[in-house]
Amino acid sequence: MTDPEQVANDAWQTAFHEAAYRFSVALKELHKTNPWPETQVLAPAINLLATELWDRCFSLTEITSALKDAAADLPRYAAGEEVRP
Repeated sequence: MTDPEQVANDAWQTAFHEAAYRFSVALKELHKTNPWPETQVLAPAINLLATELWDRCFSLTEITSALKDAAADLPRYAAGEEVRP
């Protein structure tokens, strides 16, 4: 039998990952279909995400720390590659 609390935790974790995945897929599609190729998509999107997080009451410290930590951890995830092969 499965513990109901574990089922709820698993569902939360799935929703958490799904939200990040959907955001990344949407940004990639916008990047591919950008009608202004001289205008970046990723930097303004991350900036907009940060301001949206601020508007949802995450603190400046939380947002800054999360972005710095994510950037610092990315080389480990990318295994030395600049772009996904």
